[in-house]
Amino acid sequence: MRLIVVLTFLTLNIAFASAQTDSVIFKRIEWDTKRLGPGIHLKQAWFRGKSLFKSNQFISVLEVKARRKTKFDLAYEPKQKRTTSDFGSDKHAIAAINGTFFDVKNGGSVDFIKSDGQIINENRLEKGDKRARHQQAALVIKDGKLSIAEWDGSADWEKKLDGEDVMLTGPLLLHDNKQVALDSASFNVLRHPRSAVAITDNNRVLLITVDGRSANSAGVSLFELRKILRWLHCSDGVNLDGGGSTTLWESKDGVVNYPSDGGKWDHKTQRKVANVVLVKRK
Repeated sequence: MRLIVVLTFLTLNIAFASAQTDSVIFKRIEWDTKRLGPGIHLKQAWFRGKSLFKSNQFISVLEVKARRKTKFDLAYEPKQKRTTSDFGSDKHAIAAINGTFFDVKNGGSVDFIKSDGQIINENRLEKGDKRARHQQAALVIKDGKLSIAEWDGSADWEKKLDGEDVMLTGPLLLHDNKQVALDSASFNVLRHPRSAVAITDNNRVLLITVDGRSANSAGVSLFELRKILRWLHCSDGVNLDGGGSTTLWESKDGVVNYPSDGGKWDHKTQRKVANVVLVKRK
């Protein structure tokens, strides 16, 4: 019995020490930073030598400071698919990140999307009319400003949200400075490329990608992604569609992360998606 207690104590201490080390490494990394426009900066860091979560990681963060001349918007195809860069360039955006989950075969979102007050896609519920975890949070855009909302348990919640544009996605990771519970489903626990939108304590919006499925960047679990959001001083954060969809584009240099769909460490091969989140000039 004493041996079990000692082993448990050592395991917990090792885990705590590892977490502490990760946070210190993240804090001390030197970010490559580029200005894309007034109040908009792209920051990228490559954690090599298996230094973060005992793995290599390539992280991109587009930081948007609230300004009168900048706004957020959605772009979508109701029943088709396009690349994130096509969406962004077609809408003359400053930047774009892939959006929520979609029908891979036929196109179109499987989650609720409203644009300019018009419903584009309804939720495709699971068996028993149950909401998927990615239908229990929303990006809400009102007058060009973006916020993150949590499902209130009602059937028509998304239709009551106060915004011209609404995109359901998830799982929700942080809300009002509190961690949102995550279960042990493989989607949450296993490492994949990830995309996220988050809001910092000082009200800046972050579009985040973590590349994966490569020796250069392993990808992260949602538990690890949530830690990254915490280290970036976020009060609210939500997961987007990830995997091969994970793409961050900006108008000057194009795709700036390393999408995994092509199996190569380059910026060229993008997966076609059904919707994206845009940063635009008013």
